Amino acid sequence: MPVIGLIKEGKVPSDNRVALTPKQCRYLLDQFPNWEILVESSSTRCFKDKEYQNEGIKVVDDLNAANILFGIKEVPINQLIAGKKYLFFSHTKKAQIYNQALFHAMMEKKITLIDYECLEHDDGQRLIGFGFFAGIVGAHNGIMAYGNRTKEFTLGRVKEVKDYMELIHTYFGLKLPNIKIAITGSGRVAHGILEIMNLMDVQQVEPDEYIARKYAYPVYVHLKGDDLYRHKSKNTYNRNDFHQHPENYNCLFNNYLKHTHILMNGIYWEPGIAPLFTMDDLKEDNFALTTIADITDDAYGSVPCNLGDSSSDDPIYGVNVTTFEKTAPFMPNGIDIMAVGNLPNELPRDASRYFGEQLIKYVIPDLMKGGNKIIEGATMLDKGKLTTPFSYLEHYAKH
Repeated sequence: MPVIGLIKEGKVPSDNRVALTPKQCRYLLDQFPNWEILVESSSTRCFKDKEYQNEGIKVVDDLNAANILFGIKEVPINQLIAGKKYLFFSHTKKAQIYNQALFHAMMEKKITLIDYECLEHDDGQRLIGFGFFAGIVGAHNGIMAYGNRTKEFTLGRVKEVKDYMELIHTYFGLKLPNIKIAITGSGRVAHGILEIMNLMDVQQVEPDEYIARKYAYPVYVHLKGDDLYRHKSKNTYNRNDFHQHPENYNCLFNNYLKHTHILMNGIYWEPGIAPLFTMDDLKEDNFALTTIADITDDAYGSVPCNLGDSSSDDPIYGVNVTTFEKTAPFMPNGIDIMAVGNLPNELPRDASRYFGEQLIKYVIPDLMKGGNKIIEGATMLDKGKLTTPFSYLEHYAKH
């Protein structure tokens, strides 16, 4: 009998999201009566143990009886159960050194790892993720940081509200100054950012107008791959070629630097892709940026002045534009960076509900039947063995 287990998040700092809400668990059991769902007891989860029990879901102290375990963040090595099938964000597909020991431990324990990040459609579009709510919280934080710098308006923290609907109500009466905002990306993160722009009544303009005109109201430009990158010799943009050979492309964001007050960065980045600007650009007199919400949050990546994660408790830090040193935020000679790695955790119940809906729609039924092409393509380890789609990690898997 298939037994699903929802793990207690063990990574520090604690994450209070969950893969399936109590009502989603109840829905699955109603649809598939021969299944069983076990929930590992947790005092930090956004849905309390009692809420699961009220839906008739068993809450247990360990998940040894489950065969498929769902988490969110990386599972601490000492909490891994040998021989199980796990689904979580492992942050290992880019050979991240900080999680290499975890990867080795899963190999030694003969664990099967299916990474949410690797669940993709044929064209490379990700199936599931928390990106939409990362965009919502990140965009809010970026506008909040600009208000704190300029003192022209005030926004509270997202985590101070009960849920997304209450957050929306905090925008009633908010009047933003005549600012220009650049939004990058085309995925779920960007969709979340655009949602906040619409709620805050920021108007969209075309790239050429954004550069050429001044406005008496706040505006944003939405820059996708074709707006941001050009082949060095062909002066064209092809998405597949760009991702296969990013070194052949220049970044065009420099055209927007002197016109942009706030950057909301939601674009995918990996080593080899040109950054949006250089650290030396920070020293230029026409560098207008004062606030960057680096929502995709790659340290020293597409935003080179992202000097590492900030925390949810203290989300904004400054970078001195002359010395490039990290400082307190809102300094006269600085630029403010928002680079929080777990943004959706500020709206955990909404984000969990959204994530669970995607799991139920795209993953769980096929997974319980034995899998499909998409699930196979996201299986990084099969009983501790590196799978063919991830053979490029062979050096990473070696001790």
